[in-house]
Amino acid sequence: MNDDNTVFVGAKPTMNYVLAVLTQFRVTDEPVAVKARGRTISKAVDIAEIVRHRFLPNVKIKDIKIGTENLKDKNGRKSNVSYLEIYMQQEGEMPQSGGRGKREREKVKDIDKDTKKDKDKD
Repeated sequence: MNDDNTVFVGAKPTMNYVLAVLTQFRVTDEPVAVKARGRTISKAVDIAEIVRHRFLPNVKIKDIKIGTENLKDKNGRKSNVSYLEIYMQQEGEMPQSGGRGKREREKVKDIDKDTKKDKDKD
């Protein structure tokens, strides 16, 4: 897997990472990885679930990897840090909403109908 298709989770708000994952799915058909260590692991799970349930129901979890990394802090002490990697794959076509939500699309349709009626009167 290419690092270009990887979202590394950190201290930013969750929706920033959700947007990053959605952007990756827009530009590639390859799996997208969400990677996190330590305290950000729960945020990585949230990101994957938000992407799947709110935005792209056609995205499936392809693989999950967990493990422990041995890291040295700035004082030279070793510590164990857990990591999580979630690999997601898009199945089928990417939904095309035109950048609008359902209510906004319905309003546009209503406006279009009203405009058409006004033109027919003329």
